[in-house]
Amino acid sequence: VSQQRRMAWSRSHNLSTQGPFILLGFPGPQGLHVGLFLLFLVTYVLTVAGNLAIISLVGAHRRLRTPMYFFLCNLSFLEIWFTTACAPKALAAIASRSGAISPAGCAAQMYFVFSLGCTEYFLLAAMAYDRYLAVCRPLRYGSVMTPGLSARLALGSWLGGFSAISVPAALIARLSFCGSRVINHFFCDIAPWIVLSCSDTRVVELASFGIAFCVIVSSCFITLVSYACIIVTIVRMRSADGRHRAFSTCSSHLTVVLIWYGSTIFLHVRTSVESSLDLTKAVTVLNTMVTPVLNPFIYTLRNKDVKDALRRWAQGK
Repeated sequence: VSQQRRMAWSRSHNLSTQGPFILLGFPGPQGLHVGLFLLFLVTYVLTVAGNLAIISLVGAHRRLRTPMYFFLCNLSFLEIWFTTACAPKALAAIASRSGAISPAGCAAQMYFVFSLGCTEYFLLAAMAYDRYLAVCRPLRYGSVMTPGLSARLALGSWLGGFSAISVPAALIARLSFCGSRVINHFFCDIAPWIVLSCSDTRVVELASFGIAFCVIVSSCFITLVSYACIIVTIVRMRSADGRHRAFSTCSSHLTVVLIWYGSTIFLHVRTSVESSLDLTKAVTVLNTMVTPVLNPFIYTLRNKDVKDALRRWAQGK
């Protein structure tokens, strides 16, 4: 019996390495596909152009070379690659209507999407700590948030994000597939891929849930504590102008945090992966396409320093 089980496992394992997976995408009429293709294309172009503009603007103006904008450049660079990991393949799948992707390509896409996602959590937490020091400890800000510390926080965010997803990625790579190879998504997400496996996926589900929970809770705790202290400090300020200036330095980051956490908490902190896959796809569009394109506009429209730099750039100064 054990020999038969080993042979069956070997056949299923071999099947998992043969032939592509199929990304189902968004089934529907041709008109829906044309509309989605144009939406994804415009969103992707705006995301890359907007975040590149932020990076170029910060690099070109000395006034913006502060820890706050150093973290913003890291976030913009991350958003470019985060969207690039999803959008081109989604566009190709919509255009060709086939959605074929190799197992290796699927695994690589999954790893980079979720590693970059974890990195964003840590970067947002580092940015919240930076705002806490700027508002609550302004006299010590320059001595505490040095270029060396901001560089270490950014590097730690990148290393932490790419390390956190290594365990579930290794477990997922060992799954075998012996049935349908159609992934009910527009990219290789963990949940719909696990659903296709004929292996026991309980360990993978628990590991994925545990990593997501730890990453989200730890970064959320730092962010919440930082903003709780910021709010208390702002409320205690006697000057209305001082309160306005203090809040304006945090409002852009707080807006990004609320959008990011609202969508990703729904997507990843779940113990079951077999339900609501269609709803998951809709929320993932917000998470992977809409949020990255909003960030440059949020930081541009709500940030006086960035608007002044843009004005000087437009005037050729």
